[in-house]
Amino acid sequence: MKISTHISTKEGIRSITALRLGIDNVPGDNELQNMKLIAEKVFEPLRDFVDGPIRINSMFRSKDLNRAIGGSRKSQHCQGCAIDVDDTFGVMPNSAMFNWIKQNLNYDQLIWEFGDENNPDWVHVSYVNPESNRNKCLQAYRENGKTKYKVI
Repeated sequence: MKISTHISTKEGIRSITALRLGIDNVPGDNELQNMKLIAEKVFEPLRDFVDGPIRINSMFRSKDLNRAIGGSRKSQHCQGCAIDVDDTFGVMPNSAMFNWIKQNLNYDQLIWEFGDENNPDWVHVSYVNPESNRNKCLQAYRENGKTKYKVI
């Protein structure tokens, strides 16, 4: 089964941590519908812009998996509403994908995840629905060993 043209269900739920720890990382119907929505509204338009493969670091996370990796209790990944993408294929830098999403798509949160001023380590983007999306743009950084966010 496919989530979208370029995302298989296997890719959307893949987690080395879940496999290693024996954690069930299978979405329910609501989470799967949310995954299809973010794929349609964010990932596929981005994929068309990039015109090449984009690595998905994380899409759906069960609550148990999210807890095991130390994710936020409010993580939108647990609802299937968030996706982390990364240019591991060398097609387009993360910064270019971040800026394109910011300028061209509707989203709930867009996060420049760590990295430096030139390029994030990866890009987090979430999508809820057209009426509820906040178009909130943040940068994640570490301070005294803790993750902090600033509005950008």
